[in-house]
Amino acid sequence: MTVPRSTYRLQLHPGFTFADALAVVGYLADLGVDAVYVSPVLDATPGSTHGYDVTDATLARPALGGDAGFKTLTDAIKTAGLGMVVDIVPNHMSVEVPAANAWWWDVLRNGRNSPYADYFDIDWSRGRILVPVLGSDDDIAALTIEGNELVYYDHRFPINGTSAGQSPQDVHDRQHYELVGWRRGNAELNYRRFFDITTLAAVCVERPEVFADTHRAILRWVASGDVTGLRVDHPDGLADPGRYMQHLRAAAPEAWLVVEKILAPGEALPASWPVDGTTGYDVLGEIAGLFIDPAGEQVFAALANDLGLRTDFHAVEEEARRLVTDRLLVAEVHRIAALLDGVPVDLARAAVAETMIAFPVYRSYLPEGADAWGAAITLAGSRQPDLGEALIALDHQVQSDPAGELATRIQQTSGMVVAKGTEDTTFYRYTRFAALNEVGGSPDRFGVAPAAFHLAAEARESDQPRTMTTLTTHDTKRSEDTRARMAVLSEVGPDFADAVKRWTSRQGIDEPSLNLLAWQTLVGAWPISNERLRAYLDKAAKESKLRTTWTDHDEAFEEEVAAWPAKIHDDADLAAEVAAFVKRIEAPGWSNSLGQKLVQLTSPGVPDLYQGTELWDFSLVDPDNRRPVDYETRRALLARIEAGELPAIDESGAAKMLVVHHALKLRRDRPEIFRGYRPVPASGAAADHVVAFARSDELVAVATRLPVGLAAAGGWRDTVLPLAESSWTNVLTGERLDARPRLDQLLSRYPVALLVRDDR
Repeated sequence: MTVPRSTYRLQLHPGFTFADALAVVGYLADLGVDAVYVSPVLDATPGSTHGYDVTDATLARPALGGDAGFKTLTDAIKTAGLGMVVDIVPNHMSVEVPAANAWWWDVLRNGRNSPYADYFDIDWSRGRILVPVLGSDDDIAALTIEGNELVYYDHRFPINGTSAGQSPQDVHDRQHYELVGWRRGNAELNYRRFFDITTLAAVCVERPEVFADTHRAILRWVASGDVTGLRVDHPDGLADPGRYMQHLRAAAPEAWLVVEKILAPGEALPASWPVDGTTGYDVLGEIAGLFIDPAGEQVFAALANDLGLRTDFHAVEEEARRLVTDRLLVAEVHRIAALLDGVPVDLARAAVAETMIAFPVYRSYLPEGADAWGAAITLAGSRQPDLGEALIALDHQVQSDPAGELATRIQQTSGMVVAKGTEDTTFYRYTRFAALNEVGGSPDRFGVAPAAFHLAAEARESDQPRTMTTLTTHDTKRSEDTRARMAVLSEVGPDFADAVKRWTSRQGIDEPSLNLLAWQTLVGAWPISNERLRAYLDKAAKESKLRTTWTDHDEAFEEEVAAWPAKIHDDADLAAEVAAFVKRIEAPGWSNSLGQKLVQLTSPGVPDLYQGTELWDFSLVDPDNRRPVDYETRRALLARIEAGELPAIDESGAAKMLVVHHALKLRRDRPEIFRGYRPVPASGAAADHVVAFARSDELVAVATRLPVGLAAAGGWRDTVLPLAESSWTNVLTGERLDARPRLDQLLSRYPVALLVRDDR
């Protein structure tokens, strides 16, 4: 197996194709990257901007350049000495445009007689396939016939049999599918989907023929050496994730395998999975928390209370998850409950929903995950004592047959409830301190102490040294630099709280959680255009589902939210006050950015860089984080750094590229010194403001934490870092150091240092 020493994530889409990726391979190699890591490359829904809506698993996406373009790219990557990691989506396929998915089209045409009838997770016992695309059920009258297709505006569906001399409605009535109003999908859908997205139909990858057909192209590329690693999307949706991983490992024994598994704090991957680790959200939370001041928690709790926000995280989370089971995933709850034996239907549905609401993690993996399952049953019983007998029956049936359909489906669906209820709802409602509201994180865990961080890093080096680490992904709620600046707010909480109250009295949003989120976002991403901020707040308002949603709109409130960014910028005094506040926290934010980046790049695991984040990147949630990257500017800055320039820490972000470049090069050229892990405690007045650790005896990384507090304490003063008796070089600056450097010398130019022992 060739484990990459680092990866660089590229988001492919019709505006950034295989040819565009080819054009940056040389730059990535010069930067120090060891493997190119791309979003899904298989054919996808026409116009897709992300590729997770695969329609044809047998070929590289023509809109990206097709098989030939992909081959040209992989050849160039191999020539450059780099690896190639590809994102794969085994859980679902897109059925948004039926004609684009030949398997789905055939199932719609032929029903149970289709050779692909068992490729999709369809409940055939409930009759025709429900396709919720109509404006309402009455729109069946709007159907027309064109050739051998039923047509509803832009939607086209196959016709089984003849349509000669028949009305469109009569033809529709004898098809294997039923077109219905779109609102019926959440409650009545009879095929499994990805979350609550009816256009993404789940596939039965646990069936050998489905695994073979959905992985044929991917595994061919792995076998040829064109692809050296795989990132597995959404494993929690699979019927048996462990067995799937075993099949994938057997089919790709030399590939580096990481899974997009969201681990709760303290949770570990199932030991039976033959994978190299996760995609790094767990590490993201550990690193980000290291730069958050726990002393700020009380200030932000008080601010949230003063503004009218609810501050009981678990109560908000429970309510949000209940909304998901009661409104968004009703069809899934009903399908699962129908499998529970000997329990009245209403009680069965309530017991199933309550158990999924109570899950402490995304999913249990029975029988390995018995503790998580038991915790969910216990909590559900304590919340709803009247369901006691139904929960006992559910627990007995699941635990007595952990591979049975009931156990499988409730485990597949619990992750959907947790993700939709927590990530996509609670994180937009519980906005006390939004820098904590990140995938894999917990907003009620205010910061990570250095000792806890070191313990987690030591465990990672021991148990999963090949896992991916990350700070930004296509799914993060905000980019690493936005988060790093927002972390500074934990140190200046009283001043920010006063400012938010003052600003709210002038230009507040009439919904407390969105209002507080808006001010934190404005400061974190400043300067930001009205258009970007408007799009973000619109998404945040709809995801919170408090005043408006994606499907049930409060038009007046949405107009208020849309107008807010312009109001801020048009209020000259207020805009100047915001800009002045940002100026105050900007430099500490840069310090946090450099610190967390160095920690990520040098700590155990395989670090991934999200596209463009080698410079400052103050992006928000997708699609904001998929904006074009200016590689020409990055090439020019890299050339100056390679020529020896030591850039200032300023708006250009060149200082971040300096850190990234030297850390990646060192990791690629001297992998043997990135082994082992131990803390290196500083001594002196400012010891709490430094985090340092050694990899082997030859490498020490040093970062500044809580920079505002450091400045208030008078700087580094007599703080020293004890190193092994030797001479050391700071590879970021070229400076030579002795074995007990004072931090005012070591960190005089940059708030980070990367030290390599000279005598080795």
